[in-house]
Amino acid sequence: MGRAHKLTPLQVKNLKAPGLYGDGAGLLLKVTDGGSKSWIHRYMHKGADRWMGLGGYPDVSLAEARELAAENRKKLRAGIDPLGERKEVRETVRRERAEAKTFGWCVRQYIDAHKAGWSNPKSAQQWESTLETYAGPVIGNLAVSKVDTSHVVEILQPIWSTKTETASRLRGRIEAVLDWATVHKHRTGDNPARLKGHIDALLPPVARVKKVEHHAALPYREIAPFMTELRKQAGIAARACEFAILTACRSGEVRGARWDEIDEEQGVWVIPAERMKARKEHRVPLSAETKALIAKMREIATEGELIFPGMKEGRPLSDMSLTAVFRRMDRGDLTMHGFRSTFRDWAAETTDYPHEMQEMALAHTVGDKVEAAYRRGDMLEKRRAMMQDWASYCEEKKDENDSDASGGAQDAIGSATGRPAAPDIAKHRRSPSKS
Repeated sequence: MGRAHKLTPLQVKNLKAPGLYGDGAGLLLKVTDGGSKSWIHRYMHKGADRWMGLGGYPDVSLAEARELAAENRKKLRAGIDPLGERKEVRETVRRERAEAKTFGWCVRQYIDAHKAGWSNPKSAQQWESTLETYAGPVIGNLAVSKVDTSHVVEILQPIWSTKTETASRLRGRIEAVLDWATVHKHRTGDNPARLKGHIDALLPPVARVKKVEHHAALPYREIAPFMTELRKQAGIAARACEFAILTACRSGEVRGARWDEIDEEQGVWVIPAERMKARKEHRVPLSAETKALIAKMREIATEGELIFPGMKEGRPLSDMSLTAVFRRMDRGDLTMHGFRSTFRDWAAETTDYPHEMQEMALAHTVGDKVEAAYRRGDMLEKRRAMMQDWASYCEEKKDENDSDASGGAQDAIGSATGRPAAPDIAKHRRSPSKS
C-alpha cells in the first residue's frame, strides 16, 4: 500500500496542476483543469477496484480526509464495503423521505375524502385556502408525524386575538387533518391541535378575545317600508332578495332554487336534502306574495332550470349579487342572512306561534320528540299561516283606517295584477299591549 502521509497541508494548498496526488494508503487528492480539488479513497473490495469520494478541499482538510480513509479501512477489515454502505444509507433516506407523508399531502387527501359530503361546493376550496395560507408556511412540507403542539401554537398565535373566527376554524381543520392522519397510521399519539385540555391551556379563551358580531338585521318594524323600496329595484338579484325575505330561507337555498322544486298546485317549495345545511329536506309553504313573485319570474326566466339564474348560462346568482342590491339601496349595513333574524324577532315578539314552529320555518334542528309532534297532521298548514302572516306584515299599509290595508296587496314586482287576499290572521297576532 506504500508509505502514508506523503502530502503536507502546504503542498495540498499550493497544488495547481491537474492530476491525482497520492497521500498513501489509498488516499488521493484530485485536481481538475479548473483548479478545484477533492479527496478520493481508492480501495479493493472482493477483487473490485473502488473509488469513493470523501469531499472537496478545503471543506475537508488533509487531516479530515485521512480520518475518513482510516474509518473506511476499519470497515473493510470488518467485511463492510464503505461505498456500498453509503449507497444504502442514501437510499434509505431517500425512501423515508418519499414515504413520509407531509401535512400538506394529508390536507389534500382529507379534502378529497370528505368533499363529496360537504353541502357547499366552496368548502373544499375554503379548507385548502385556509390551511395553505396559515398552516402551509409552518408545517406544509413537514412530515405529519412530526407536527407537535409548538407548531400548532406558532400557526394560531399570530391571529388568535385579531382574526378569532378564522383562528378557531383553522384550529378545527388542523385537528381534523391530524385525526385523519392518525387513523391512517401516518402519525401516533395525542392530537396537538385539540382544544379542550390542550390549546385552551396555551391560548386565551376565544370568548374573551372575540368581539361578537351578529349578522346585521333590520328591525322588524322597518321591514314594510324596506320591502317597498326593494321592490323598486330592478333585476333578478333584487327579486331573489325579496323571495329570500318572504320565505326566511338562506341565500344559497334561494340562489339555487329550481323550477322542479316548486309545487304550484300545493303551494309548496320543496328544497332537497342535498341543498340544505342540515342535509334534510325542507318544505316551505308559499304565501300569496311568493306565488305572485314566482309567476313573475316565469315571465323573466324563460329558459333553464334555475328560478333566479345568474349572468352565466346554467349558473345561479352569486352571493355578492344579492349584497350589491342592498348597496344600491344605500343599505350596505344589512346582510341577506340578517333577515332571518328579522323574521325570528317578528315571530317571537308579535305572534303566538310556538317557538319550535318558528325554528322549523328557519330549517333549524329541534328536538326529535318536539319535531315529531309538530310534524303531525296539519303542520305544513300551520306554517303556511305563519308565512302568510309574515308576508302580510311585510306590506306597507297606506292608512291604518284604510279598509283595504290588510289585504289585496299589489304584485311583488310591480305587476298590475293584484295578489290574492291575505287570510284572516288576527287570531295569531298579539294585541298591541302584549307586543
